[in-house]
This record gives sequence, structure tokens and C-alpha cells, in this order.
Amino acid sequence: MGITKLADLIRSEAPSAISYKDISDYTGKVIALDTSIVVNQFRAATPSLSPLTGVFFRTLTFLEHDIRPVFVFDGKPPGEKTPVLKKRAEAAGWSSPNRTGTASSQTKECLHLLKLLGVPVIQAPGDAEALCACLVREGTVDAVASEDMDTLPFGASIVIRQLNAKRDSDVIEYCLPKLLEKLQITHQEFVDLCILLGCDYCDKIAGLGPKRALTLIQKHRTIENVVLHVNRKTHPVPQFWKYREARKIFLEAPQTVAPELTWTEPDEEALVGFLCHVKHIKEDRVRHRMEKFRQMRESKREEREKERAAGRSRQTRMEDFFRVTRKRRQSVEAAESAELSSNTKRPKSK
Repeated sequence: MGITKLADLIRSEAPSAISYKDISDYTGKVIALDTSIVVNQFRAATPSLSPLTGVFFRTLTFLEHDIRPVFVFDGKPPGEKTPVLKKRAEAAGWSSPNRTGTASSQTKECLHLLKLLGVPVIQAPGDAEALCACLVREGTVDAVASEDMDTLPFGASIVIRQLNAKRDSDVIEYCLPKLLEKLQITHQEFVDLCILLGCDYCDKIAGLGPKRALTLIQKHRTIENVVLHVNRKTHPVPQFWKYREARKIFLEAPQTVAPELTWTEPDEEALVGFLCHVKHIKEDRVRHRMEKFRQMRESKREEREKERAAGRSRQTRMEDFFRVTRKRRQSVEAAESAELSSNTKRPKSK
């Protein structure tokens, strides 16, 4: 689930914390990925196909663009997440959620596939998004790619959504320092805001909308103070509210020492053996994708060598440097208009 309506709140209240980019802007970057999010995306998009097919294609796309992916796997989830996991299991038709952190058969297959693709994997002690955020804070990776917004309250400075190669799709990047600066709150206050919005680790105050929650945090700074000032008739506070436990999960996520990250060449024959002979994916499809991968990578390598040889002597046009798609232009114009309107209406502080 992530954080309820956080993306909408950022778009309306802190649009300057959002950048719209292209996948090629991340060339040379090390990106951590929450593996369960990637797998669930493909499971939902193509339920008739194995999600391993999607992981195979997506990983090669990253490598073609000289993006170095690091796949992070979930460990044992916090006990506070049990109610959410039960609801998800029921919705998916499973008998019970995985609360032990033991690897499922599909997880083991995904680990094997990624090993054959030559990309590093890391096992998180708890939720993968917490470790992804830790890897960014420590400088091990440059950013986190995840559709779940709870990576931000875990402290990831750069979070990327929609990182794919679709021509009509912008990559959306969120910058946590810019977000905190625009909202004029600290990281701990932002965590309290996310708990008020609704997270995976506790209930929320009923009927409290995103903008109202932000206003209350900006004014009262902590959930404890918000509770003292909220109208409990219209916004009843949960009786046994575990917001302190949720706060601790976000702010005191378990640490782990990341292994040395290495990337090696994909093993085509082993990939064919696994994907085609074990998972029954058509061999010509796998072979064709591997051939395209080699051609694309060689083409990009030649382009980089030509650029180095030319010393980048050609003057880059501004419109080439700042790629602006129609969607990005509309978003930027809307953000600028909203910010201008907000600045006009807001009285100056004395």
C-alpha cells in the first residue's frame, strides 16, 4: 500500500520536489529495486505469464542503458504489518500471508534468474524498502526505484517511479530534501505526517484528509500534539493506536552490511536452460532478446567512444539538454501556476 495519497499531496503542495526524466538520465547510476514490487507489477500486468519473464526483460533493459540494478528481497516483516498482510493474502486468494520471511519457490526462482543475469541481490532483514532507503543514505546506491512511497519516510533521498523504457512514459523522481524544505518540516515530522496519512504499520485517524494532516503537522509538529487538538467526534483516534511503534519502524529500521556489489555478463546458455527448458518460455523469444541486448549495448558503447573522441565539441542545444515531453511540460506549467497562486495568496510572515 505504501503511504495513502502521499504522491497526490506532494504534487499539490511540493511540486518542486518532483522531476520528470527519461530512463537514459540514469545511465551510469546504481539503482536499488524492491524486488517484490517488480514481481507484483508483472504478475498483475500479465497474470497468464510467469513474472520471471518480466524480470528478465526489465533487467536487460536496465543493463542496456548502463544502469546497474541491485535487487533487494524482503526478509521477515515487522509484527505490526500482520493485519495488512492478512488483507492482502485474502485479496489474492492465499490461505495465509508469509510472516516468517522464508523464501517462497517463486522467490528462489527469481534469485536464480538474477544470478544468471549477473546482477547483485541483497536479502533485507525486514521490509526491502527500509534497506533500499538505507543503501541510498549510505551512498551504496544512487537511488531507489519503487512504486511504494513509504521508501521516502524510511529516509531515501531519491525515489524513482515508473522506471521503464516506454517511449510515452516519463520517469518520476522524488527528492526528499527538497520535499522537506518545501513543506518546512523535519524528517521525523514527515514520518508523523505519513502515519497520519495511512501506512502499513498501524491504523490512522478516521476522516483526516491529506491537506488537513499536513496543516496539523506543520502547526503542532508531532502526532501527540495533533491528538490534543483534533476534533475526536469528527476524527476519532484509534483506541489502541500503535503510531509509536510505526514511527520507530520508519526511524530505526534495522541496519545490515551490504555485500560488495559486482555485476557480471549474463550467462545466455544458462538463461535458456532455465527459462526455456524449466519455465517453458519460448527459446526464440529469449534468444532474440539476448541478441537485441548485445546489439543495443554495443551501439551505446560506440556512441560513448565517439563522444569521447570528439571531446563533446558540438554545442548541445538547450532543448536537447532538458528533455521536455508533453506530459512533463503540462505538469511543470501546472506546478508553476499552483506555486505562483499559493505565493500570491499566502501572507508574508513577519
